[in-house]
Amino acid sequence: MMELICPAGTPAALKSAIDAGADAIYCGFNDETNARNFPGLNFSRDELRKGIALAHSRGARILVAINTFPRASAVDIWQRAVDDAVSAGADALILADVGLMDYAARRHPNQRLHVSVQAAAANPDAIAFYAETFGARRVVLPRVLSVPEIVEITRESACETEVFVFGGLCVMAEGRCSLSSYATGKSPNMQGVCSPPSHVAYRPGRGRTPGWADSPSTGSDGASPRAIRRCARGASRLHRAPATFLRIPLAWMPRRFSRACAMPA
Repeated sequence: MMELICPAGTPAALKSAIDAGADAIYCGFNDETNARNFPGLNFSRDELRKGIALAHSRGARILVAINTFPRASAVDIWQRAVDDAVSAGADALILADVGLMDYAARRHPNQRLHVSVQAAAANPDAIAFYAETFGARRVVLPRVLSVPEIVEITRESACETEVFVFGGLCVMAEGRCSLSSYATGKSPNMQGVCSPPSHVAYRPGRGRTPGWADSPSTGSDGASPRAIRRCARGASRLHRAPATFLRIPLAWMPRRFSRACAMPA
């Protein structure tokens, strides 16, 4: 049986996701440990604790994303986020950095760990490394994988798999992006700030070569020329991959997606 996992950028969004029937909600702290570190979004320590209590009272689970890569001079910020999330009662931690995953596994051996999409674990060997070394229970697969690839990876992996089923598909590999740092000096990998959508335009180059051009902030998602649409028929095909968990972005409310998944393949 599949489960639906939805994001929450605010306490109000967390409640909406629960009300709409999400099985689990992923969220993060309002600092650089979260890969979506934008003003006005995310949770204080107190808000997260209350959100987890609410979710548990309604039968939902909370997955806390601490999915950026620690700076060498400030590792304690990320370690403290791990400790605080565990203390708040998080059902799982979503981690990308191997050093931080090692810290969490040693410091909190009973805490469930998930491998973030930022880790770019795209094959059974990479997934096995995280599972065997750190006891990771689930991996969020890179968005560039096709449905047949997801099916094959899930069949070969003892670890649970989670996949994005809708949303933007950036031209950069998760956890390996340098474009944002180049364009604006803000890094999605270390500071949680993905800036190319408002600063860079994607345009065809000569022949088959793509090109990048600096552009003013227009609000258009120029760095995401493709979109994932693994809903309805695509999500139904994922039933061939047992133990797959479906992750959606905030743009799609859970109830709407649930209706789409209920459509015949």
